[in-house]
Amino acid sequence: MSRMIFVNLPVADLDRAKAFYTGLGFVNEPKFTDETAACMVWSDAIYVMVLSHAKWKTFTDRPIPDSGSSEVMLCLSCDSREDVEALNALAGKHGGTADVAPPSDYGFMMSRSFTDPDGHFWEAMWMDPAAASGDMPAEPA
Repeated sequence: MSRMIFVNLPVADLDRAKAFYTGLGFVNEPKFTDETAACMVWSDAIYVMVLSHAKWKTFTDRPIPDSGSSEVMLCLSCDSREDVEALNALAGKHGGTADVAPPSDYGFMMSRSFTDPDGHFWEAMWMDPAAASGDMPAEPA
Protein backbone atom coordinates (compact mmCIF):
# COMPACT_ATOMS: atom_id res chain seq x y z
CA MET A 1 0.00 0.00 0.00
CA SER A 2 1.31 3.45 -0.88
CA ARG A 3 1.79 5.98 1.89
CA MET A 4 -1.00 8.44 2.45
CA ILE A 5 -1.68 11.39 4.69
CA PHE A 6 -4.91 11.98 6.58
CA VAL A 7 -5.14 15.54 7.88
CA ASN A 8 -7.68 15.72 10.72
CA LEU A 9 -9.30 19.09 11.39
CA PRO A 10 -11.87 20.07 14.02
CA VAL A 11 -14.72 22.09 12.51
CA ALA A 12 -17.59 23.99 14.10
CA ASP A 13 -20.08 23.24 11.31
CA LEU A 14 -19.59 19.96 9.43
CA ASP A 15 -21.94 20.81 6.54
CA ARG A 16 -20.21 24.18 6.02
CA ALA A 17 -16.79 22.48 6.03
CA LYS A 18 -17.94 19.84 3.52
CA ALA A 19 -19.33 22.55 1.23
CA PHE A 20 -16.09 24.54 1.47
CA TYR A 21 -13.82 21.63 0.60
CA THR A 22 -16.16 20.44 -2.16
CA GLY A 23 -16.00 23.97 -3.58
CA LEU A 24 -12.20 23.69 -3.72
CA GLY A 25 -12.42 20.46 -5.69
CA PHE A 26 -12.14 17.88 -2.92
CA VAL A 27 -14.41 14.83 -3.29
CA ASN A 28 -16.35 13.38 -0.37
CA GLU A 29 -15.67 9.72 0.41
CA PRO A 30 -19.01 8.48 1.81
CA LYS A 31 -17.49 5.30 3.28
CA PHE A 32 -15.75 7.46 5.89
CA THR A 33 -18.46 10.08 6.35
CA ASP A 34 -21.29 10.26 8.85
CA GLU A 35 -23.07 12.95 10.89
CA THR A 36 -19.90 13.57 12.96
CA ALA A 37 -17.13 13.48 10.35
CA ALA A 38 -16.46 13.68 6.63
CA CYS A 39 -13.58 12.38 4.56
CA MET A 40 -12.66 14.85 1.83
CA VAL A 41 -10.25 13.54 -0.83
CA TRP A 42 -7.73 15.76 -2.64
CA SER A 43 -5.73 13.00 -4.35
CA ASP A 44 -4.92 9.31 -4.09
CA ALA A 45 -2.60 10.13 -1.21
CA ILE A 46 -4.16 13.17 0.52
CA TYR A 47 -7.32 12.99 2.62
CA VAL A 48 -8.75 15.66 4.90
CA MET A 49 -10.96 14.45 7.72
CA VAL A 50 -13.21 17.24 8.96
CA LEU A 51 -14.50 16.33 12.39
CA SER A 52 -17.21 17.90 14.52
CA HIS A 53 -15.85 19.23 17.79
CA ALA A 54 -17.57 16.38 19.64
CA LYS A 55 -15.94 13.79 17.36
CA TRP A 56 -12.55 15.51 17.66
CA LYS A 57 -12.76 15.25 21.44
CA THR A 58 -13.04 11.46 21.21
CA PHE A 59 -9.47 11.41 19.83
CA THR A 60 -7.75 13.86 22.17
CA ASP A 61 -8.34 15.90 25.29
CA ARG A 62 -6.11 18.68 23.96
CA PRO A 63 -8.05 21.93 23.54
CA ILE A 64 -9.24 23.05 20.13
CA PRO A 65 -7.43 26.33 19.40
CA ASP A 66 -9.44 29.41 18.50
CA SER A 67 -9.68 30.30 14.81
CA GLY A 68 -7.10 33.09 15.13
CA SER A 69 -4.27 30.75 16.11
CA SER A 70 -2.27 28.38 13.95
CA GLU A 71 -0.28 25.28 14.72
CA VAL A 72 0.39 24.18 11.15
CA MET A 73 0.19 25.47 7.60
CA LEU A 74 -1.16 22.86 5.22
CA CYS A 75 0.18 23.12 1.69
CA LEU A 76 -1.39 21.73 -1.49
CA SER A 77 0.63 21.50 -4.68
CA CYS A 78 -1.03 22.67 -7.88
CA ASP A 79 -0.27 21.94 -11.54
CA SER A 80 0.15 25.56 -12.62
CA ARG A 81 0.28 29.18 -11.51
CA GLU A 82 -3.28 29.55 -12.76
CA ASP A 83 -4.41 26.65 -10.56
CA VAL A 84 -2.87 28.37 -7.52
CA GLU A 85 -4.73 31.57 -8.33
CA ALA A 86 -7.97 29.65 -8.92
CA LEU A 87 -7.73 27.68 -5.64
CA ASN A 88 -7.12 30.88 -3.68
CA ALA A 89 -10.13 32.53 -5.34
CA LEU A 90 -12.31 29.47 -4.69
CA ALA A 91 -11.39 29.59 -0.99
CA GLY A 92 -12.79 33.11 -0.74
CA LYS A 93 -15.85 32.24 -2.82
CA HIS A 94 -16.79 29.21 -0.70
CA GLY A 95 -16.64 30.69 2.80
CA GLY A 96 -12.93 30.81 3.53
CA THR A 97 -10.63 33.83 3.48
CA ALA A 98 -8.31 34.33 0.52
CA ASP A 99 -4.89 35.97 0.78
CA VAL A 100 -4.36 35.69 4.54
CA ALA A 101 -0.63 36.21 3.92
CA PRO A 102 1.17 38.10 1.17
CA PRO A 103 1.55 36.08 -2.04
CA SER A 104 5.01 34.64 -2.70
CA ASP A 105 6.61 34.49 -6.14
CA TYR A 106 10.19 33.32 -6.65
CA GLY A 107 9.89 32.81 -10.40
CA PHE A 108 10.34 29.03 -10.24
CA MET A 109 7.82 28.72 -7.38
CA MET A 110 4.84 30.72 -6.19
CA SER A 111 2.11 30.43 -3.56
CA ARG A 112 -1.05 32.01 -2.15
CA SER A 113 -2.45 31.46 1.36
CA PHE A 114 -6.03 31.13 2.56
CA THR A 115 -8.01 29.86 5.52
CA ASP A 116 -11.03 27.60 5.60
CA PRO A 117 -14.20 28.72 7.44
CA ASP A 118 -12.74 27.43 10.73
CA GLY A 119 -9.50 29.38 10.33
CA HIS A 120 -7.28 26.42 9.34
CA PHE A 121 -4.33 27.88 7.41
CA TRP A 122 -3.74 26.53 3.87
CA GLU A 123 -1.29 27.38 1.12
CA ALA A 124 -1.68 26.61 -2.56
CA MET A 125 1.67 26.39 -4.33
CA TRP A 126 3.19 25.67 -7.73
CA MET A 127 6.80 24.80 -8.46
CA ASP A 128 8.36 24.53 -11.91
CA PRO A 129 8.88 20.79 -12.54
CA ALA A 130 12.50 21.46 -13.55
CA ALA A 131 13.14 23.10 -10.17
CA ALA A 132 11.46 20.24 -8.35
CA SER A 133 13.62 17.67 -10.14
CA GLY A 134 16.82 19.63 -9.63
CA ASP A 135 17.38 20.08 -13.38
CA MET A 136 17.48 23.87 -13.30
CA PRO A 137 20.88 25.54 -13.61
CA ALA A 138 22.26 27.10 -10.46
CA GLU A 139 21.79 30.84 -10.00
CA PRO A 140 24.88 32.83 -11.03
CA ALA A 141 26.97 34.00 -8.07
